[in-house]
Amino acid sequence: MNDRDRLLSHFVERRASPDRRRETEYQYAIDELRRGDTWRMFRIMGEFVDGFEKLAGMEGAVTVFGSARTTKRSKWYKKAHEMGVKLAHAGVPVLTGGGPGTMEAVNRGAFEEGGLSVGLNIELPHEQHPNPYLTRTITFRYFFIRKVMLVKYSCAFVCFPGGFGTLDEFFESLTLIQTQKIAKFPVIAIGSHYWKGLLSWMDKGLVKKGLIDAEDLSAITITDDIDEAVELIRRVSIATD
Repeated sequence: MNDRDRLLSHFVERRASPDRRRETEYQYAIDELRRGDTWRMFRIMGEFVDGFEKLAGMEGAVTVFGSARTTKRSKWYKKAHEMGVKLAHAGVPVLTGGGPGTMEAVNRGAFEEGGLSVGLNIELPHEQHPNPYLTRTITFRYFFIRKVMLVKYSCAFVCFPGGFGTLDEFFESLTLIQTQKIAKFPVIAIGSHYWKGLLSWMDKGLVKKGLIDAEDLSAITITDDIDEAVELIRRVSIATD
């Protein structure tokens, strides 16, 4: 059996499995729109209105991304907590996805120091509860609405090591800057060992082949120094106010 046949066999078995049947009991957000229920548009508009009202006046905040799987013993949890503390001292509001791991760590640091600590939570098949270190929480059904809120109210993005979600936000921010849909702002990647391979690939695999311009990478700052990152954010946040 070749690779293609194995892949097809996997999908057939997957569709027939009990796990798959349980999975389909969860209604995917995109499927709601396929059914032609135009009233769902009111829910979408409602989420936008709720987000705009609850986040009004928060321009100059910083959004921090990272893995929900980061444990409290991880050095990244400790570094994210340190960043939350220092952002609170700098008077910069913190936005996260509101979940556990790295998100909890930075929210916790800001919360414990009396800073503004906001979680934009998302409904998931396996429910993600907001972490307990939030001064303000908003829960969204749709990822794209949450993304709009994170971009609209942020003066910078910080990306700690993470998985698909973190990489999605990392690349979307670069795409929005490249296409001039948003003003250029810092995209700070914490953890040089984690990120330098990706940046090298983008340079050799994209810039050198003419697929992007070298300027497209200029928004990225890779550092291991939390103080350096916070100082950059502080300067940009002040300019935004």
